[in-house]
Amino acid sequence: MSSRRYEVILSPKAEKQLDALPKPIQRRIAEAAEGLETNPRPHGVKKLEGADNLWRIRVGDYRLVYTIEDDRLIVLVVKIGHRREIYRG
Repeated sequence: MSSRRYEVILSPKAEKQLDALPKPIQRRIAEAAEGLETNPRPHGVKKLEGADNLWRIRVGDYRLVYTIEDDRLIVLVVKIGHRREIYRG
């Protein structure tokens, strides 16, 4: 494993979605997002079909949807939400 660290950035929309969640879930999602700094493609990650560069990880019943810019070492979280709502719209 390389020692490269990615910068994890939350989009304004993702920040709002995170703030709306209960505190214990916010902590779990924050821990998962921190893990993306060292491994943006952890075990269980899925590339979303029909999207060029969208990936998702599960955190219980919640999902983080993000893009990876390997050349710039950036992970941009674009959506955070419950599994039954995250893929709508």
